Amino acid sequence: MTEIDAEEAARHKAKMEKRKQVQDAEVAEKTVEKGLLIVNTGPGKGKTTAAFGLALRMLGYNKRVGVVQFVKGAWHTGEMDAFKRFGDQVVWHTMGEGFTWETQDLQRDIAAAERAWAKAEELLADPMIGLVILDELNIALRYEYLNLEKVVATLSARRPDLHVVVTGRNAKPALVDAADLVTEMTATKHHFKAGVKAQQGIEF
Repeated sequence: MTEIDAEEAARHKAKMEKRKQVQDAEVAEKTVEKGLLIVNTGPGKGKTTAAFGLALRMLGYNKRVGVVQFVKGAWHTGEMDAFKRFGDQVVWHTMGEGFTWETQDLQRDIAAAERAWAKAEELLADPMIGLVILDELNIALRYEYLNLEKVVATLSARRPDLHVVVTGRNAKPALVDAADLVTEMTATKHHFKAGVKAQQGIEF
């Protein structure tokens, strides 16, 4: 272990004491408690993964979680199997039929998105659910499979204590404006470009 002299240790302690005072004062100013509309977007990997991290945290506090997947219906995923172990604490609906370049059928994609949104509205109205994840909803909005104004209005009118996470690239500006928290995942480096395929436990 690196040896630190007494003078350096004292300077560090004084600096951290000041930092703690600032941090404590800032935390004390925050008094609002409310359900958040969270948007995970951007070209980088991790948007859905982050949402499911929040789901796990909610489950740790014995809160029920609802999930609607708008696109990934054609995939079998490890997260779906994992969340099944929580029984009725997780309400899971995989409603998509794959990405639009896979289905190649506009009417079918619109119909699937509309069915998924109807299920999402059910979960948003369920008073027993603490968190709703609308996975890849941004994709459905990007391709105009759903009415953006209606979606934003419904999300904005959710009950005051309900948290909602929307994932997917290219979040619409109206949704970003309505959100309480927006995180854009950047793509600094991705293994796909090195020829590495999608792998179990990482991509699905």
